[in-house]
Amino acid sequence: MSEDWAAVARAIRARVDELGWRQRELAERSRVSQATVREIQHHTVERHRSDRTLESLSAALGWHPRHLLAVLRNENPPAVDDPGTDEATTLSARLDAMQIQLDQVVERLDSLQSDVSTVVKRVRADD
Repeated sequence: MSEDWAAVARAIRARVDELGWRQRELAERSRVSQATVREIQHHTVERHRSDRTLESLSAALGWHPRHLLAVLRNENPPAVDDPGTDEATTLSARLDAMQIQLDQVVERLDSLQSDVSTVVKRVRADD
């Protein structure tokens, strides 16, 4: 079976441009390292990636989890709501997306806590 990594790179670049994202945002949303995203998106290193990596990228881009695997294999990508979707894959993709959002909430809370601590220290210093 031939693999077309250049087609995967083109698909990712087009979708990222369409969404107006930066590479970092795709990496964060997919929970795939930015270095790996860069290699795949720019087709700089051609090596086998796990199906899970491509599924995470597909789900983060709003596609069916098997979208990029289909592109890689020169097949027609399934529709997002394709009833043939493997339920475990879909659930996993949704959980990944929720984890990303939860991580972002935690980051914001940590930032707020730091800001509040700074304000409290200043107020106490002024007393």
